[in-house]
Amino acid sequence: MKHIIILGDGMADKAIEKLGGKTPLQFAKTPYMDMLAKMGRTGRLITVPEGYNPGSEVANTAILGYDLDKVYEGRGPLEAASIGYEMDSLDLALRCNIICVREDGTIKTHNGGNLSTEDAGPLIDLLNEKLGSDRVKWVKGIQYRHLLIINGGSKHIVCAPPHDHPNEAWRPLLVKPEEGWENKREEGRMTAQETADLLNDLIIKSQDILLNTPLNIKRKAEGKDLANIIWPWSGGYRPAMQTLSEIYPSVKSGAVVSAVDLIRGIGHYAGLDIIEVEGATGLWDTNYEGKTKAALDELKKKDFVFLHVEASDEAGHDGEVDLKVKTIENLDSRMIGPIFEETKTWDEPVCIAILPDHFTPVELRVHVGEPVPFIIYYPGIEPDDTQVYDEVSCVTGSYGILKLQEFMQTIMKY
Repeated sequence: MKHIIILGDGMADKAIEKLGGKTPLQFAKTPYMDMLAKMGRTGRLITVPEGYNPGSEVANTAILGYDLDKVYEGRGPLEAASIGYEMDSLDLALRCNIICVREDGTIKTHNGGNLSTEDAGPLIDLLNEKLGSDRVKWVKGIQYRHLLIINGGSKHIVCAPPHDHPNEAWRPLLVKPEEGWENKREEGRMTAQETADLLNDLIIKSQDILLNTPLNIKRKAEGKDLANIIWPWSGGYRPAMQTLSEIYPSVKSGAVVSAVDLIRGIGHYAGLDIIEVEGATGLWDTNYEGKTKAALDELKKKDFVFLHVEASDEAGHDGEVDLKVKTIENLDSRMIGPIFEETKTWDEPVCIAILPDHFTPVELRVHVGEPVPFIIYYPGIEPDDTQVYDEVSCVTGSYGILKLQEFMQTIMKY
């Protein structure tokens, strides 16, 4: 049996008055998800271990069957792997957003006004020119998502994910050393306090540099959001992860289809082929059909595919209710439907699993680490009593509540 996980990032949500007290998932027209829930079995999954931030790097690593206590090194190293940056043994790799802050010192958006990759390139070049050194360098990613490398930096620091703090003042959120690690020094590395001081200096200096670029001068004149300060977070060292083939012998080959560097990085360390799809943006306008075709092409040749779609998460962070509903409907009609219709004709059966990685409620605009609803379907599975797919219906699903690695262990039994 082949396996495909279709993940709608941040798709889960809370009841919204504008939608008649329904969640976007309940309100959206999702005939294929509802059909698979009725034909398959459902439940809920705890994707975030106690003590961890409910980020996509945590949740997706757990969904793929990894023990976070053994492998977690933060988001930065995963994105480094995706970008193709080979980390030195002493590197600290941090995810580095280019964000938008208002004149009053509050964070407006975590994405620099939906900064494009084309516009971001010159900004990263300028940061390297003005602030780069033998110890400090930026590596280009896509859109607003980039990488900051501190050679000899300490990972024992506290960084605030920018998407978790909309409308908050940024200066109180500057980097701090972990309690108890302020002056400790790992061999060849700075102390946590020294690392925090360096990062905060880069953040503050970046504001003056970015504010006066042609891009931001033009945007300001047009009344658009600026991309006017860097925000590093979720740093770590090079992780040590087994491949999925080493953990699950039935996964002799696999692929990841995603527009997000973080997810590609997890796939890299998991031993999955990273599939590039033209027009895959990580936003609501992503190339759904292209990603669907790529996932099916890979599933024909391989045992396992992880298909990740970021659109609903971005809509949640932006607080866009109608857009989030649309992204869920697009996932259903333009991905899940064609994948089901195609794979049901194959000689070899396919197990289809559908879930989000975490909640991203549009009224909160941040990640929430609650158990997420999931579907598992394959030809011949004995269905439970669930009739539709949403956060409420799956509460009574026959799988109950699974925890972390149990999800991957469960689908790999089939």
